[in-house]
Amino acid sequence: MVTGQRGRPRSFDRDAALDKAMTAFWERGYEATSISDLTTSIGISAPSLYAAFGDKRKLFDEVVVVYGSRYGDFAGVALAEEPTARAAVGRVLREAAEVYTDPAHPPGCMVISAAINTTSEEVAQALRERRNANLELFESRIRADIATGELPADTDARALARYAGAVLQGMSQQSRDGATREELEAVAERALLAWP
Repeated sequence: MVTGQRGRPRSFDRDAALDKAMTAFWERGYEATSISDLTTSIGISAPSLYAAFGDKRKLFDEVVVVYGSRYGDFAGVALAEEPTARAAVGRVLREAAEVYTDPAHPPGCMVISAAINTTSEEVAQALRERRNANLELFESRIRADIATGELPADTDARALARYAGAVLQGMSQQSRDGATREELEAVAERALLAWP
């Protein structure tokens, strides 16, 4: 008689498993997180991982969606709620300082960190597309302010959006290097001084 259970445990909690996988990818990046790391983090066997999520890439794609809904949507919310692009970008940068340094999870932005730590062109491209979509949101909001006269007509919307993105990405890396929330909030305030 076989007493060991095969496959996924009956009490398998998909959301909890995604949380644990997200932490593993967030800490190590896509490339450096092995199947062994994932099975150990989640507490399931490799066959159970494959049965539940497909493969490492599919699991990562699912984790990115969960990450975005839980930690990454603050940019879209700020852009939609604030009255001006400057106010929205300022809020995004201040909230990034808070999110990137929250001790409840690994530092920085998982999407930025994972992209740095991968040799998979497919993964890098998918993450690049997510970051570029944010830049497009910034640029669109800036263009709207140019159209209403909130910003000068000669404002380079694309360059200003890229500037905001570069500051955001730099803040992510700085938090991974140990910058505090207060230090990153100071960076956010300094960045806004360049706003037209």
